[in-house]
Amino acid sequence: MTFRFNGRTYEGRTRNVSRGGLCATIVEMLPMGTELELDMVLVFDDDLQSDALRLPARVVWCTHVDEANQIGVSFKPFDARRAEQLDLFLSFLDDRRTEKTAHDIPIDERFG
Repeated sequence: MTFRFNGRTYEGRTRNVSRGGLCATIVEMLPMGTELELDMVLVFDDDLQSDALRLPARVVWCTHVDEANQIGVSFKPFDARRAEQLDLFLSFLDDRRTEKTAHDIPIDERFG
């Protein structure tokens, strides 16, 4: 993932993404309220990548964690074409989730 603002680019790694925004790990600290564009790409098993999906966003929080920073961004309004592309990205990510986590399994089934 690439974050772009003020003519600079910062690389980050997505931790989770939804229709409204995402959380990522990034080396730099970015101030709350920063308006930016981000480029998301899908990385496939064979190390191929999708074309980048560029979305307008705003930093809603940034906090230092270990030796990096976690950043939360909310997407700003974008056109219908980008919304369809984001939905495609999200459906691909949902399809890749093959293992269920404890949170996906109802509590009654977890503890019998």
